[in-house]
Amino acid sequence: MADIALGVIEGYYGKPWSWEARRGVVDRLAPHGYGFFLYAPKNDPFLRRRWQEAHPPETAAELRAFSAFCRNRGVRFGVGLSPYEIYRDFGKQTQTALAAKLAELDGLGLDDLAILFDDMRGDLPDLAASQARIVHWIAERASATRVIVCPSYYTDDPILDRVFGQRPDNYLEDLGALLDPAIEVFWTGEEVCSREFSPGHLRRVERQLRRKPFLWDNYPVNDGPLMSPFLHVRGFTGRPAAIAPHVAAHAVNPALQPTLSQIPAITLAESYMRGEDYEYGQAFLRAAREVLGEDLAQAVLRNTTQFQGFGRDRLTQENVSRMRARYERFDHPAAREILDWLDGAYDISLAEIEAT
Repeated sequence: MADIALGVIEGYYGKPWSWEARRGVVDRLAPHGYGFFLYAPKNDPFLRRRWQEAHPPETAAELRAFSAFCRNRGVRFGVGLSPYEIYRDFGKQTQTALAAKLAELDGLGLDDLAILFDDMRGDLPDLAASQARIVHWIAERASATRVIVCPSYYTDDPILDRVFGQRPDNYLEDLGALLDPAIEVFWTGEEVCSREFSPGHLRRVERQLRRKPFLWDNYPVNDGPLMSPFLHVRGFTGRPAAIAPHVAAHAVNPALQPTLSQIPAITLAESYMRGEDYEYGQAFLRAAREVLGEDLAQAVLRNTTQFQGFGRDRLTQENVSRMRARYERFDHPAAREILDWLDGAYDISLAEIEAT
């Protein structure tokens, strides 16, 4: 069995989960070795564009209660803060606002604090130095025992350079050299949504960052205009147990459907546990039976190709009608997630993402 720190990072675009759903995910996955939960939904404006404002009292109360819930289950709780393009002007006024935000977050009871520079303009001079300075400033003032940073360029994928500007030369090397070795660094792999991780790739990134990468795994996430018409339920592949010695931790960015997300998450734990004996199809069946029960698991197995291969937009009206009749028979949150998906309730437009 590979020794690996597993966790969930709620880092998707779209409608955030309910608090009940979050508690259900923690309860289901903690026995499978998931030891941390990072709250960072893109649709929480008080962690992103409106980060200088405090969370409304009711949201803050829910966060404190969820933090206590996680700790009661032996699970670390953390928050991902995206102080939008703060490195453009980190003057006195910004520092005062950031200190107030850190005090607010400390009051929630944090084990982990993630500082997220993703999805922001990055073709700026001295980007690595500016970000390292800000992260150190935060680490000196935050009470969290682990600080993790997401770089502006968190993957080799050239799509980031097309969308956010050409990455500075030696950005990863400079950031790794400047950051305190105790600070962890997120990495999504060779692509934003990597199909696989290899020991060779991770060793190279470790050399660049001067530390083992903290994997931000964008599977089974299904946000955005291209992915939201699909349900990612299949077992994990391309994450062999052999990568465990080359990563600091492995965080799963889940799908918009909290119950269905539990199925692939359980298979990842099994992949690390079984090593070369792992079989993703059999792992899926075991996880689906645990989460859904036998009958619903068999129904989902039957439709996996339509869910993940075709997507809703390629289903005929006859397909949709048959699926709707099939899943309406079940009184189960996963069945309701499938029905909502068929109704387009999880669809996300590009305009929604750009406004977040």
